[in-house]
Amino acid sequence: MGSSVERVSLAAGNPEGENSAYVLSDRNAVVDPGPPTEDAWERLRAGIEETGLGVGDVEYVFVTHWHVDHAGLVPQLVDATEATVVMHERDAPLVADYAAERAERVDRDARRLRQWGVPADVVEAVQSGDRPSPMPDSLADDRVASVTDGETVAGVEAVHTPGHTLGHAAFVVDEAGEADRTGESGVTTGTPFVGDLVLPTYTPNVGGGDTRLENALATYLESLRRVRSVCDRRGVEAVAPGHGSPLAFGERVDEIVTHHDERSRRTVAVLDAVDDESGSADAERARSDAGATPWQVATRLFGEMEGIHAKMGAGEAASHLEFLRERDAVERVPVGADGVDSAGSADDADGPTSGPRRYRVVDAGRAGVDGVESG
Repeated sequence: MGSSVERVSLAAGNPEGENSAYVLSDRNAVVDPGPPTEDAWERLRAGIEETGLGVGDVEYVFVTHWHVDHAGLVPQLVDATEATVVMHERDAPLVADYAAERAERVDRDARRLRQWGVPADVVEAVQSGDRPSPMPDSLADDRVASVTDGETVAGVEAVHTPGHTLGHAAFVVDEAGEADRTGESGVTTGTPFVGDLVLPTYTPNVGGGDTRLENALATYLESLRRVRSVCDRRGVEAVAPGHGSPLAFGERVDEIVTHHDERSRRTVAVLDAVDDESGSADAERARSDAGATPWQVATRLFGEMEGIHAKMGAGEAASHLEFLRERDAVERVPVGADGVDSAGSADDADGPTSGPRRYRVVDAGRAGVDGVESG
């Protein structure tokens, strides 16, 4: 059988649009099998069989990240095939040990939301609305292969691309494989499979999609640089996203960077305005003593939010504020006589807190996001 890749369009059901699974026929592999619905399962089965494989022929399931719209069909596919699931080691436990990791994640999300200044009733609503996915409590240990950056399984290399999630990975068929023969879908074996790193019409959320990340935006931008380097090295421009059709990577990255550049500048403007609304007649004193939480910034950036949107919006604002803090455009407001800032003594969601984080503008001229060049 010749070397080719076929895209399988799965049912829509989320803001990013319809999921895309990919069948690597010469590797007996599937990338991102899709959400746990009967319709998606039937579409995936039909897509696999159209390549000339039987479902039982699948030996490897590569999953770019733990979100259920990409990993939800993993258990069903493994049951039907006894395939090996390949994920980056930081995301693999959230699928392999779903029940325990989910309980920890829900608690961690709540701690992070409180750190971002989200009101208690909204945090409670996010927690109560976080319904379990139809996933088994765990998968057998011998069914999951946790990989690290640069590791290769079945001739497919994992490229760690955190930002949307902590263990997000792109997958690239190694250069020792068969030549990049194009399948009917227009995807070649040399095309990087990038999950939610970039999407055709939607900007991937950074900050709310995985609350383990401390500086999600800076991490995400570095991942874009890494994949641009991969594309340059391999002489390819197109990438295969987890939603929609293959797209020109460089062009889409430029659009995403422009988007974050504009949001970064708007975040500073909003933060400055929130400071001035503190109620103090002395604006300089307000900036010194008050500042604003990520939630306050988010509500001005995105308007009223509830449920999952509250987590995504607050996380997006927080990621921009931390990015701006690294650039010395904003700073965290110290609280208490001991000068400990609102993050307490730890820089993650699991550490102690003395209240929500608050930020104030230091130098608005430092706002903005640099372009993403290869390196």
